[in-house]
Amino acid sequence: MSAAIEESWLNVLAEEFEKPYMKSLKAYLLEEKEKGATIYPKGGDIFNALNHTPFDKVKVVILGQDPYHGTGQAHGLSFSVQKGMAVPPSLKNIYKELSTDIPGFTAPAHGDLTPWADEGVLLLNATLTVRAHEAGSHQGKGWETFTDKIITELSEKRTGLIFLLWGRYAQNKAALIDESKHTIIKAAHPSPFSAYNGFLGTGPFSKTNAKLVAQGQSPINWQLT
Repeated sequence: MSAAIEESWLNVLAEEFEKPYMKSLKAYLLEEKEKGATIYPKGGDIFNALNHTPFDKVKVVILGQDPYHGTGQAHGLSFSVQKGMAVPPSLKNIYKELSTDIPGFTAPAHGDLTPWADEGVLLLNATLTVRAHEAGSHQGKGWETFTDKIITELSEKRTGLIFLLWGRYAQNKAALIDESKHTIIKAAHPSPFSAYNGFLGTGPFSKTNAKLVAQGQSPINWQLT
């Protein structure tokens, strides 16, 4: 699996691929395929978050939990779906918040967040694969150890990053982040079940840009159209 990872990340994570948990994870994924299971995202997209946002280019981290499990949706970026797919409910609420938080933002007709990733927003899911139409089916198989390592390495080796932690699951990852070096912005998850109770109206995107500017960095262009 390591061959498909951008070089700066491979330099940071190379040792992980030799550890027993990763070998067990690889064996599990091969077994899934041998059983005829469809796995999302496709193999070449599993590490898209890393490939679009090199280690030294990360400015913001948005943590998700699981890839979308519907046909044609997942492509390796948290909260993002491929063009041509319907915009998922959580992303609709993200767009709704952006429309009031960022002046001039207009929600696009698609859900592809790749431009954010290319600007330095690491769109990282805790679990990087899923069995088709079975939410959470690859949780607890080793991916979380790998992605926790990603967060830990960013916390230890970078400074001034902004972590957007939406919902309890993401907020539990705060324990991995050194808040003396980085900024954590918490809110409820943008899911329809919680967006109106602690996500909408919290201004995470303008807060992120204000912090970046205060640190002498360029703000994120959140516009996707």
